[in-house]
Amino acid sequence: MNTEDIMIDVDHVSHIYTDENGNDVRALDDVTLSIKRGEFVAIIGTNGSGKSTLAKHFNVLLQPSEGSITVCGYDTLDTDHIWDIRQHVGMVFQNPDNQIVAAVVEEDVAFGPENLGIPSEDIRKRVDDALAAVNMTDYAEHGPHLLSGGQKQRVAIAGVLAMKPDCIVLDEPTAMLDPKGRQEVLQTVHKLNKEEGITIVYITHFMEEAVTADRIVVMKNGVKLQEGTPREIFTQVDTLKSLGLDVPVAAEVAAKLQDKGMDLPKDIITNDELGTALESVFHKGGAQ
Repeated sequence: MNTEDIMIDVDHVSHIYTDENGNDVRALDDVTLSIKRGEFVAIIGTNGSGKSTLAKHFNVLLQPSEGSITVCGYDTLDTDHIWDIRQHVGMVFQNPDNQIVAAVVEEDVAFGPENLGIPSEDIRKRVDDALAAVNMTDYAEHGPHLLSGGQKQRVAIAGVLAMKPDCIVLDEPTAMLDPKGRQEVLQTVHKLNKEEGITIVYITHFMEEAVTADRIVVMKNGVKLQEGTPREIFTQVDTLKSLGLDVPVAAEVAAKLQDKGMDLPKDIITNDELGTALESVFHKGGAQ
């Protein structure tokens, strides 16, 4: 892999903190991982797996206790470049209410660029472009408190976008949303990845969201257990279940039907694939 293609390079990173009893806890344990420019990577794992801790290293909210992380060529331990890294990597958190700071949507989106010292005429264009990118232009003059959870999260994403990052890290961005809000946010993030070329790191415990990524990283107790394509990861139904993780419903149903002797492809992970396979089976049965 060409090193210029790598956005984030995690090299044997451990993160150790001291708990309230004075014990050392390894929240990350010897993690090595590379994320390429333009890639959409999902990080999955149960609570306490280290996935959020890892994400917070990507824009230097945390720093490694051991090992190193390079972001856009900058070492995250080099304090001279923390702000450079944060301009390249934006973060969106779980609760949109904690990220919205202004009483009007467009003012909230302008907050980041204003802090960067961007000229006011440029800020106007950035705000308009960011709201358009997340389909929230019509709400520019609304109060955020009037918006749904999904809309608030899209405003939070617009606020990050207005700072023109190369990469957005989303830490369980849909955990507090209803299914409609989750769908809105996921579609928005995919659009930014495909149309703007923004690298996406997406932390989630919803497997139906993870299945849409280019690559999946599985974390457990601070260790990177596996990484691979959604198909490589989610066809291991029993393994994921034993880790306490869900699997996409289609993958689980397909596995159960295979156990019952139904002749289905071994790599079904989406509802559409399951529907097509079942149609084929029943069509064959009806044709005999």
